[in-house]
Amino acid sequence: MVKIYTLTLAPSLDSATQTPQIYPEGKLRCSAPVFEPGGGGINVARAITFLGGNATALFPAGGATGEHLVALLQAEHVPVNSVESREWTRQNLHVHVDASGEQYRFVMPGATLHDDELEALQKNISQIDSGSLLVISGSLPPGVSLTQFVSLIKSAQQHGLRCIIDSSGDALAAALAIGDIELVKPNQKELSALVQRDLNQPDDVRNAAQEIVRSGKARRVVVSLGAQGALAVDAHSCVQVVPPPIKSQSTVGAGDSMVGAMTLKLAEGAGLEEMVHYGVAAGSAATINQGTRLCSRENTQKIYSYLQQH
Repeated sequence: MVKIYTLTLAPSLDSATQTPQIYPEGKLRCSAPVFEPGGGGINVARAITFLGGNATALFPAGGATGEHLVALLQAEHVPVNSVESREWTRQNLHVHVDASGEQYRFVMPGATLHDDELEALQKNISQIDSGSLLVISGSLPPGVSLTQFVSLIKSAQQHGLRCIIDSSGDALAAALAIGDIELVKPNQKELSALVQRDLNQPDDVRNAAQEIVRSGKARRVVVSLGAQGALAVDAHSCVQVVPPPIKSQSTVGAGDSMVGAMTLKLAEGAGLEEMVHYGVAAGSAATINQGTRLCSRENTQKIYSYLQQH
């Protein structure tokens, strides 16, 4: 199987807690926090591990929060390749309110990544075997410009790595401008921004995705459509997969689970249809869980089997 690596430039240590109700000024009594690794690429590597695959997570880690992050990943048997950063890894906070069922996500800015730290990450990337898959996912931290981000992707491609980009806004547009990206997963709004026009009809979404593929920007485009599943396009085919009716507990982690599952199938040499079915199954499996938990192998397999029969 093709080797898989993920890159997270703005990792986080995520803490989740519950409180009976939320109101200003007073002390909100919370449950004991649960700590989990966080950051796009890190969660993709975790999802792949949970699904029975293997993916090495590359990321900067600093301070006690960075040490805690690495320890949590090691406990989950996720291979780690970290670069020490001068700034502490950020810590995010997720609060579930019992009375309303609402979730509040307090997301801190990523730790500033200095030039020498970015260079160390690039050096590690240059040592990855040619032909491997590299998933670059998550936001850009302070200290990393769009120009540096583009340079990093180009360097990875020059070393023979097949890059999957899960980002948004200017970072996603800049990555696609390089061309020959293995896979991107925009939602409908992000796709609309990429092609610079409204996408009001189902055919509009398909045409926009095919336009990106035909232009050579990406080999595969998978458009996430929320409750309607996903539309996947490559040079030869177009597939839409609608998930089964499932009561969603939380959408946190669904996107990373979906990317992880699709990456795992790509590494196995699967075609577009199998890839997107497994991706939607994993994304749906993540929504069954409360809080920030990702997909489980058991639930993903159940939903995947259902999708194959319908």
